[in-house]
Amino acid sequence: MDIFRSSNPAFSEKIFSKERVFTSDETMTVQGTMNKALLMLVLVVLGAAFTWRAFFESIPVDPLHPSVPTSVIIWMAVGGIGGFITSLIVIFAPKSSPITAPIYAVLEGLFLGGISAIFAAQYTGNIIIQAVGLTFLTFFLMLTAYRSGWIKVTEKFRTIILVATGAIALMYFITFILGFFGVNVGFIHSSGPIGIGISVVIIAIAALNLLLDFDFIDRATAQGAPKYMEWFGAFGLMVTLIWLYIEFLRLLSKLNSRN
Repeated sequence: MDIFRSSNPAFSEKIFSKERVFTSDETMTVQGTMNKALLMLVLVVLGAAFTWRAFFESIPVDPLHPSVPTSVIIWMAVGGIGGFITSLIVIFAPKSSPITAPIYAVLEGLFLGGISAIFAAQYTGNIIIQAVGLTFLTFFLMLTAYRSGWIKVTEKFRTIILVATGAIALMYFITFILGFFGVNVGFIHSSGPIGIGISVVIIAIAALNLLLDFDFIDRATAQGAPKYMEWFGAFGLMVTLIWLYIEFLRLLSKLNSRN
């Protein structure tokens, strides 16, 4: 069966096939998953508030010459690396998700708070508020499109999004590796038409991943996944939302650079 396929790395058929149960009073629900996703969002905000405050209290920020305090860099590294390691634990050990998923949220919050502060210091305007607003607007639009049936999540649709997401991941990985050798793939990060176009396409793919995540949670619920998988489902949604937020930040920074 392919009903548990998703382009989100947190949502794989293999994982849910292992965790699926058929006779239990404590099974996964959509409402329970959304409640836990909301709690994880609160934890992300709390973590982000810490590094955000540390950034702006440590230095007098000059928008033309921003700098990042060493303490903030350390906390961002802890959040980024720790969040990545924790995400792997969640993916490969779903039963740990009631503990590891909230930890992931806090760690990613530390990283996002620092990144957001850097962008806010570099660019004029309410770039952070705009990115947050666009992220949540996209979430609710995709949820509405999914619930109303405007966009059908078919097997072909899943495959296309899976391939597109994999291509984006590969592009970022290659760009990262090339950076170590001093090769700058400038057009990807530029504020020109090509750079902006790439950001728009990536945002569209990230948004469509939300549809797959909603569908995946519905199908997992229908198959009677155990209760702790609500945390796992919430974690998967948070992975997509964080990705979407970062991509909106990148797009807005490019647009600001053109002004």
